[in-house]
Amino acid sequence: MRRRRAEKRIVDPDPKYSSELVSRFIAVVMQRGKKMVSEKIVYGALDILAQKITEEPVLKAFNKAVDNVRPRVELKARRVGGATYQVPIDVASARGTSLALRWIRDFARKKKGKPMMQKLADELIAAYKQEGAAIKKRDETHKMAEANKAFSHFRW
Repeated sequence: MRRRRAEKRIVDPDPKYSSELVSRFIAVVMQRGKKMVSEKIVYGALDILAQKITEEPVLKAFNKAVDNVRPRVELKARRVGGATYQVPIDVASARGTSLALRWIRDFARKKKGKPMMQKLADELIAAYKQEGAAIKKRDETHKMAEANKAFSHFRW
């Protein structure tokens, strides 16, 4: 028997932009509880983003970048009679957002030779322009889901 679902935590908006999404991104980037370091990195990256993308406000550009990376479908492994099938399922908006934030962070961390602030800004700019590693990951996920569409009747 399954236990009850964990209730969603309310995230306080960040002090600079009053955005819950930026606050969540700061938490995703944070390592070993060093929130001030994480804030400095994220705010620095957003400042660089504001300099590079002048056609709209930085918060709108950030939201668009995250939205571009957000996957619509993903694969879940389901065991049916001894065989494991990759079943495509729709992604809830909260999960899609957290996946997008994690992918942006991970691909920024993988780059070498620049400060994290710059790497994060580059990844956000690439996501805003519908290019870069995080967008590639989203497209890959969508392609896999499309390929396994035949197993979608195992969804429950």
